[in-house]
Amino acid sequence: MTASNANHAATAPAYLSVWDLHAYYGESYIVQGISFNVHEGEILALLGRNGAGKTSTLRAIARLDDPQITHGEIWLDHKPLHEMASFEASQHGLGLVPEDRRIIAGLTVEENLKLAQIAPPVGWSIDRVYDLFPRLRERRNQEGVTLSGGEQQMLAIARALCRDIKVLLLDEPYEGLAPVIVDEIEKTLRIIKDQGITTVIVEQNAVRALKLADRAVILDTGGIVFDGTAAEVLDNKELREEYLAI
Repeated sequence: MTASNANHAATAPAYLSVWDLHAYYGESYIVQGISFNVHEGEILALLGRNGAGKTSTLRAIARLDDPQITHGEIWLDHKPLHEMASFEASQHGLGLVPEDRRIIAGLTVEENLKLAQIAPPVGWSIDRVYDLFPRLRERRNQEGVTLSGGEQQMLAIARALCRDIKVLLLDEPYEGLAPVIVDEIEKTLRIIKDQGITTVIVEQNAVRALKLADRAVILDTGGIVFDGTAAEVLDNKELREEYLAI
């Protein structure tokens, strides 16, 4: 992290804040003392090569059992997520869409959404979600696991929104999807951003993620090697080649 970026991170108000986070998978030291801020309504791309610790960082923020946090703090809107179980973090507005999407077999599209929806809905009714994802409205009575990969990704994001989240965590949302479907998902993420939702995206397609994001954090072997604007990464060939292989 450059000095100017570090000073900005220290002084700007953060909506989601990760501070000196350390985490292990078993005896493997995966996340090695990272700190970064995400501001309200911002899209942050969390990037790095395979094994850099990106997914582990997302899972730690979401308070899942693995990896195990041994030190550090995670704050969301002044609330200490590091002191919460995963269901409590979800109740405070954190939504994780994992790489495998976790669509529930045997349930229709609408049943998947109803199962996730808080009662009564505050901001995101099922009808509002259908307005965002018209394809899901067309397939509302179809079993969720029979949807195409892109439609399942839409359903996974829609299901998170039904919990009236404040922060959306996306793990490899473009994996295996055709470019035209990625275009649709990115359009939706921009709409979500305009409506105030903060997003952290982990994605191997770094160029697409950077073009979508406001800022980027690059990890290498569990530590941060860059924290700044996405445009800075796109303009820095040496940085891209060394840490992102692009």
